[in-house]
Amino acid sequence: MDTPEPQNDESRPPVALIAGPTASGKSALAVALAQKADGIVINADASQVYADLSVLSARPTDEEMADAPHRLFGHIDGAQACTAARWAEEARQEIAKAHATDKLPILVGGTGLYLRTLLDGIAPIPDIAPDIRAIARALPVATAHAALTREDPEAAARLAPADTTRVARALEVVRSTGRPLAEWQRDKQGGIGATITLRPMLLLPPRDWLIARCDRRFDQMVEGGAVEEVRHLLARHLNPDLPVMRAIGVREITAWLAGEIDRDAMLERGRTATRQYAKRQYTWFANQPPAHWLRENREIDAKIIDKLAIKLQL
Repeated sequence: MDTPEPQNDESRPPVALIAGPTASGKSALAVALAQKADGIVINADASQVYADLSVLSARPTDEEMADAPHRLFGHIDGAQACTAARWAEEARQEIAKAHATDKLPILVGGTGLYLRTLLDGIAPIPDIAPDIRAIARALPVATAHAALTREDPEAAARLAPADTTRVARALEVVRSTGRPLAEWQRDKQGGIGATITLRPMLLLPPRDWLIARCDRRFDQMVEGGAVEEVRHLLARHLNPDLPVMRAIGVREITAWLAGEIDRDAMLERGRTATRQYAKRQYTWFANQPPAHWLRENREIDAKIIDKLAIKLQL
């Protein structure tokens, strides 16, 4: 992220941010901070925006959300795909509303792309020509990377040759716009990072503790309504490429319901997918955000949540 170093400028309104991997304790800390600082909790998790993913996204329950105002939770139908640009615009609006009523906006979530888009802005890349996109995404990744080496060598050198999604994206951008992806990214627009006083905290608890929480969480999801949630999704016959259909747990439970695997295999696959996702998030948050962001490495429990909430108010 390109978020600037914090400065003592009281003219810039404050925005709190609680980020980190899944199951790290973000939601409880956000509520505690909202209660102490007269705040509004704003979702920054890509799965929790969907109405269809209450259980599998670990979205706060109605009872939990009653403890403090919550925004951008479960407000999008699963038949739609929420983009980072759409979320960032909605988050900007909610932050402005909070500031207008002298409330503290509290961003909480683990989707790095959402946060980066909100704080740093987004490259104004025009819509990609459909035929160019289709060709670029149909290429084997080795072929696409070889083409990218010729057409955008800077991107080819930067990207992993086996990164199918990013290689195809860079190739379709240079072919459709005539400009390399890096040029577009240097002209980002709409970021709010320089207009606010950001109060960030990253929750990076011990990995063993986090993994154990991930395992328990998936089992609790299955016991707490995840199966019914997947049945409802399947009954809608949605496009399998939509984010809600690719959410962790959906494919695993679908395979079990179809008789392709037994319940134990479904649970183990769900736990594994959750652990892998948490590890990816952990690595991203440990390395990408600026060094001046506060980092909390302890186990997050009721004993320290109030202390962290006070610390976040600075």
